Amino acid sequence: MPRNYDIAELRRLDVAHHLPAQADWQEIENLGGSRIITHADGCYIHDGDGNRILDGMAGLWCVNVGYGRDELADVAREQMLELPYYNSFFKTANPPTVLLAHKIASLTQFRLPHVFFNSSGSEANDTIFRLVRQYWKLRGEPKRKTFISRWNAYHGSTVAGVSLGGMKAMHPIGDLPIPGVEHVRQPYQFNEGRDMTPEAFGTACAEAIESRILEVGPENVAAFIGEPVQGAGGVIIPPANYWPQVEAICRKYGILLICDEVICGFGRTGSMWGHETMGVKPDIIAMAKGLSSGYLPISAVAVSEEIVKVMKTGGDFVHGYTYSGHPVSAAVAIRNLEIMEREGLVDKVRNETGPHLAKCLASLNDHPLVGEARSIGLLGAVEIVADKTSGARFGGKEGTAGPMVRDICIRNGLMVRGIRDSIVMCPPLVISCEQIDDMIGIIRRSLDEAMPALKAIG
Repeated sequence: MPRNYDIAELRRLDVAHHLPAQADWQEIENLGGSRIITHADGCYIHDGDGNRILDGMAGLWCVNVGYGRDELADVAREQMLELPYYNSFFKTANPPTVLLAHKIASLTQFRLPHVFFNSSGSEANDTIFRLVRQYWKLRGEPKRKTFISRWNAYHGSTVAGVSLGGMKAMHPIGDLPIPGVEHVRQPYQFNEGRDMTPEAFGTACAEAIESRILEVGPENVAAFIGEPVQGAGGVIIPPANYWPQVEAICRKYGILLICDEVICGFGRTGSMWGHETMGVKPDIIAMAKGLSSGYLPISAVAVSEEIVKVMKTGGDFVHGYTYSGHPVSAAVAIRNLEIMEREGLVDKVRNETGPHLAKCLASLNDHPLVGEARSIGLLGAVEIVADKTSGARFGGKEGTAGPMVRDICIRNGLMVRGIRDSIVMCPPLVISCEQIDDMIGIIRRSLDEAMPALKAIG
């Protein structure tokens, strides 16, 4: 049961002392403090004002098994009593971390048999950045330093993560990106390829990668990194032919292929990994979020045998974090994966709830504000437009309709995210078809409510 919090005092303290992540701090102050989330159960969160909200975002793309899992709390307590913490620096390891590494390797069919642990997806991509450059140095090709990524990609909030990412609004904070990162077009057909067939657009976006490799010089390119589906970019689902062509280009020039599975991993797309859904075999993957369903911070990097074999020739890999391989986080992650397997959640997404979400979203295509509704597994997006034929946006630019409809959805009892003029969703993998019906019903009602104000903007 939730504690009897003084919500007004918490809001006051929030403004006085707490700096929220990725927020306009002045706006939070003007609002009198953040919305205080007090407790959660299943697919619902509850705030201090007594609102029960269907969590269409699974926290932050992560609470795969839903809220309130007693056994995850129990295993954390048991591990804390046995070994609450130890590091992995001094030629030491602990049982949960070793067992979790083996489990992750098995989930890749041992194609990526080696695992390095971190605490967040951002840290995972920082690890990859350093590991890849060291790998090429040890291979005798030290000029291979450049990473190729995509505009509008998200790979974290650290210096390397933001640099690898292609979100231009994030780059000025810290004078980023750092040197050695090149960005190419994203496979966002609704915005950038409406006049092309999916096949032609997928080929054009893949060819943009090859063109940049040739511009930089293949001998200078270390890797291509991409999310199988761009999550924070707006649930950008590439054409089916895109990823196989990207992999072929990487192999052609001997470039490492990295898949950022922080959002797509652990069943989100209807396969264990997003790269499986896309039909490719990366050399390295980053993972986080669904690894522990967000119950404790943990991330990992899975690496091929060939890369690790080279890394072992170089002595110490002088890299790591205080909480790399944290035993409590690892124990919770193991049990989280056991829950997913026991309840068949990946199969459920592939065979039941994913198709149901696609069907429900398709029903929104008749709405006058909807330019496109798309999904893959339990990732979905609704594009809001002023003109369905041209795809024109309200106010003549992106970013007006999305926040407005998002706020109405939350007021109506559904937590979603507004990314530019898309409403995006990523519900817990335990969501039922009936709850998906509720989610899409709230989105439709919220679009209806927003229509007069949006039409007035024009």
